[in-house]
Amino acid sequence: MKNNITIRPVTESDAKQLLDIYSYYVENTAITFEYDVPTIPEFQERIRHTLKKYPYIAAVKDGIILGYAYAGVFKDRAAYDYSVEVTVYTHRSHHKEGIGKLLYTELEAILKSMGITNLYACIGIPADEDDEYLDHNSMDFHTHIGYTMAGRFHKCGYKFGRWYDMVWLEKMIAEHDAIDHSIIPASSIIR
Repeated sequence: MKNNITIRPVTESDAKQLLDIYSYYVENTAITFEYDVPTIPEFQERIRHTLKKYPYIAAVKDGIILGYAYAGVFKDRAAYDYSVEVTVYTHRSHHKEGIGKLLYTELEAILKSMGITNLYACIGIPADEDDEYLDHNSMDFHTHIGYTMAGRFHKCGYKFGRWYDMVWLEKMIAEHDAIDHSIIPASSIIR
């Protein structure tokens, strides 16, 4: 616990608080390429779907969610089961307070316990350097905590009347020895 912040599993009842964080990014940034803010029932379904196999966690202080992180399918083929895509969002008034790092540290520990070896982050970056909807903060954050460039797609996302690049960053969290086990569902590890 850092500064009275606890990390705990997300439940469907958290959907409104999570959506309060996420809606800002949908409406005001190109951090997500989603155009429309999901409804609470849609967001609850997203939580339900993720929790079937993967961790979904929140950073909480005094009952208020300050940020959240989760893992999901990287590619939907059995050969990719040991790789996941990771996502983190912090409340816009709590940037650069270490919350993202706290969340990712816990998320990585859970994923490693599950048998996951590779983490991937899909990040939008400005195609042109000066952009009011997107900067390099997310890429800088991920590289600071050990992610490296895996690939860049040029002008593949279109939002706010302009094109954006997208990069895939990767981080290896376990050895790539011969695998003799299936992935353990997150629900078996965290409660």
